[in-house]
Amino acid sequence: MDISWREFEAEVRKICEAHEFNTLFRYNFKDEYGRAEIDVIAEKGRILLCIDAKLYSKNRYRVSQLKKEAEKHVKRCERFSKKVGKKAIPIITTLIDDFIYYYEGCIIVPFHFLNHFLAEIYTYLAEFGYL
Repeated sequence: MDISWREFEAEVRKICEAHEFNTLFRYNFKDEYGRAEIDVIAEKGRILLCIDAKLYSKNRYRVSQLKKEAEKHVKRCERFSKKVGKKAIPIITTLIDDFIYYYEGCIIVPFHFLNHFLAEIYTYLAEFGYL
């Protein structure tokens, strides 16, 4: 798939909306720690997903980078949760499947699996301890 990071983020948003999530796109917020951005915020009922879309190249060592990004995203989502008063669930979706699906509180969903994940969201959130 030859796609820019902006197009990738937009595709993630479209898939969320296809599953009847209300979305905010490239949401910026500021708190006592500074500014932060979340690529896609998807909300449906009591579920609030904060999705960080990662478009890594095949030539890059992704696993260690993905773990670092997961840690940063969890902290960003904790900040966002505090700001909005609702528990946000940190999700990273990646174009390339690196066979890591959960790290330090962050669910990692390969892009090719995102439709299925959202279709079965309650099952997966229960499995990862969010429900």
